[in-house]
Amino acid sequence: MLIRRILGALSGAVAVTAAVVLCTAGPASAHVEIKADKAQAGATDVTITFDAENESSKASIVSVRVALPAGIAPADVAYVSGPAGWALTPAADGYTVAGPALAAKQNAKYAVKVAQLPADAKTLSFKTLVTYSDGRVDRWIDIPQNGAQSDNPAPTLTLAPAAAAPSSDAPPSPTPAATAPDSPTPAAAATTAGATSGDGGGSAAPWIIGAVVVVLLAGGAGAWRLRGRRGPAA
Repeated sequence: MLIRRILGALSGAVAVTAAVVLCTAGPASAHVEIKADKAQAGATDVTITFDAENESSKASIVSVRVALPAGIAPADVAYVSGPAGWALTPAADGYTVAGPALAAKQNAKYAVKVAQLPADAKTLSFKTLVTYSDGRVDRWIDIPQNGAQSDNPAPTLTLAPAAAAPSSDAPPSPTPAATAPDSPTPAAAATTAGATSGDGGGSAAPWIIGAVVVVLLAGGAGAWRLRGRRGPAA
């Protein structure tokens, strides 16, 4: 009997625990999934896909309303694809995607293109309202803070850091190698040598001329003396 009572108590505790877990996890499991082909800050022409889950067992989704995060203007968003007959209508703070009611239990999946993501953002949260054919509205608008969990989390993109901008500074020019002075050409060397030689010859010329004059004077004096000794001719 004691064993049966213990087993019965354990079974009841397990059942209660499972029920609590299911009740707690139920709302959190339903959400709007989001993904991007270029989840990087500052990226351009980024296609973002949303998948809003249908939580109703009977009603159908008829519209999805999105409030854009700071740094993205409604004019920067273009409709790419979605359910048949659906279209995007811009609003002051975002847009609405709507059209004919979807089939029961069918998710509302669509894609938009954003011209450019903010360059300094780390995460982007897109607060979303999902409206059903019976008037029900799912409000996925909570932005978790410090990693805290929420029952109604807004679809959020986690971004990689922006790509580094290319440097505008040109690389320094290489310092020109020092060049040795040009060696004089043979012609220039000969000219220089000739000029030097001419200066030496000019300084010796007066001595040569003086010696010639002395010889001529000495010869003339000797002839005059010889003529004086012979006397005048008869």
